Amino acid sequence: MNTLSNPALQVSRDTPAIPATRLMYWSVQRELWENRSIYIAPVAAAVVFLIGFIISLVRQRHRQTAWPVDQMQLHHLLSTPYEFAAGLIMGTAFIVGVFYSMDALYGERRDRSILFWKSLPVSDLAAVLAKAAVPLLVLPLLSFVITIVTQFIMVLLSAGVLLGSGPGLGAIWREAAFFHVSVTLFYHLLTVHGLWYAPIYGWLLLVSAWAPRAPFIWAFLPPFVIFVVEKIAFNTSHFIDMLVRRLTGPESSVSMTPGSAPMDPLAKLIPANFFSEPGLWVGLAIAAAFLAAAVRLRRYRGPI
Repeated sequence: MNTLSNPALQVSRDTPAIPATRLMYWSVQRELWENRSIYIAPVAAAVVFLIGFIISLVRQRHRQTAWPVDQMQLHHLLSTPYEFAAGLIMGTAFIVGVFYSMDALYGERRDRSILFWKSLPVSDLAAVLAKAAVPLLVLPLLSFVITIVTQFIMVLLSAGVLLGSGPGLGAIWREAAFFHVSVTLFYHLLTVHGLWYAPIYGWLLLVSAWAPRAPFIWAFLPPFVIFVVEKIAFNTSHFIDMLVRRLTGPESSVSMTPGSAPMDPLAKLIPANFFSEPGLWVGLAIAAAFLAAAVRLRRYRGPI
């Protein structure tokens, strides 16, 4: 048969290929549509914190004692809530990323939606990379935006509630160090949550692609077994120490010599130090291997 005389084949042949960037964009959008907890959980954490912050401000406003005149006390009183808000939102986003990664590839096999997604012109590589982009890129960026909005609301609330009872707006704005904290927070999220945690999310996605049942157990059982075997056989804990360091971030590895002054815990996040850290590149290589294995498993694994 002459294919040129078949309109259906002609249309199919003339259809332009969808750009990879558009496929990735809509794949990530699909993850956000299907997993609303990605943005609902950090927003909920911010709302809960703001409620507690308002109650604290009202109590502080009606307190009869004088405001601290010592600069260190004033700095601690005004800056600590902003740091705590950032930590709470980032911690919530990390927990969401962990549970999302464990369910990302397992869930589509469990509910058999993988049969539908495989019928679309999206490769397994694009699908896995889109899912990996959620904890590595989307959640850090969402955390940053939510944190900045939350802290800005905190500045406005502080200025309104504490007006005439203590430090003015200038002192509140200065102690909050809004712009400096914003830049530091953005850099911290991209480096630690986006790059340093990459092997953690890669491992969870690999388990999600492979686990026949209960991905949570399969994700945490192998590290526990390795820890127990190492402890019994060699009476050491190098593996668990490595995991703890991976979870706590590169700043925990700042070395100190006896008799020296304490070093800044953020010194390891300076670009010259962070990007020369061997653990970063080893972790990225391991994450790439995990993601490659997850792509291969998704290609051949069927519904549960």
